Amino acid sequence: MYKPNTMWTWSFVGVTCMQAAIVLAFESYIFGLWQTNLRDNPDSPEDYEQTIPTFLTLFIFGFVYELLLVWDALRLKNTIQVIGLCIYNLGLLIYAAVQIQEIDEAVKTLANSIDNTVWSAVRPFLIALPCIIAVGTLGMSFVARKLYDEFAWTIYKHISADLRMKRRYLTYQIYIALLKFDFFFFLGFTIQFIVIVASKNKADIEFGLTIAAIPVTIVLLILAGYFTRKETKLGMAAIIVLYFAGLAYFLFKLVRMYENTVRAKPYLPARRSLTTFAVLTIIVIILTIINAIVCAMNFGRGLKPYVAHRKVDDREGEEGKPVAMMDMQAPHLNYGGYSGGGASSRMTID
Repeated sequence: MYKPNTMWTWSFVGVTCMQAAIVLAFESYIFGLWQTNLRDNPDSPEDYEQTIPTFLTLFIFGFVYELLLVWDALRLKNTIQVIGLCIYNLGLLIYAAVQIQEIDEAVKTLANSIDNTVWSAVRPFLIALPCIIAVGTLGMSFVARKLYDEFAWTIYKHISADLRMKRRYLTYQIYIALLKFDFFFFLGFTIQFIVIVASKNKADIEFGLTIAAIPVTIVLLILAGYFTRKETKLGMAAIIVLYFAGLAYFLFKLVRMYENTVRAKPYLPARRSLTTFAVLTIIVIILTIINAIVCAMNFGRGLKPYVAHRKVDDREGEEGKPVAMMDMQAPHLNYGGYSGGGASSRMTID
């Protein structure tokens, strides 16, 4: 089990944990206040009543998932994923800002079902949330820069001095990190869609298909990483086709939300947040498609052994400092009949 072993790895964990604790405490307070002051009224639109619970659920999932990705990034000493987490946190900041207007509209719509003092009570907390996440993002970005220096040896130790191989490995790292973020944005959109929109008509086939899409998507993302590591061209081609299908789906949903038809009405209670997630998901899918194509083009060019045999080394260095490197375990690679023996594998960089 990996544990942070340097000042900056502990700092990154500390910043993200503190941010998550404060945000979730605020959201829980808002939720409690909302539920306490909400009165039963058969004339009130039920979809607006579900707005706050949906936001709270997404924030809990979003920050718990972020903490898992933080642990994963530090365990692998993956600078790309650390940088991606800063951008991910920025996405949560946008979502926190969007929810202010969404909740304001919900309070106005439910004027006959909720105490009129609720908005004045929750408004300071709603405004504070984006500010807290903004400070957290700045803190994460600062520590990420220090971690970049700390993990600088990783890719050089792992890939040696081959510039083209480094670029291929970088593309692979970006692609694997994107797959992890794809999962959150897809699930975030799907949860909101099911709870606020699709649940109104559970007999509709789209409701069942949307729920079934969640486990299917998880399996596909796992297969996407597997096909890339094993350099399976046919599997990768199928995954890319499915990416385009997913892109078409989110573009369709984005257009549907803003149609001047009855079909767009169920989206109104959470249209801003759904739009935010749809746009972010579309951007991430496009980046994933580009990186998937580049990774597929790199198949058969020598990257597979580096990807298949990797190990993070957390041993202490000669002077007691942690060795922040990723050792390449590929004993079958011999150069000129010499496997390296007991010679040092450290590379000097000017």
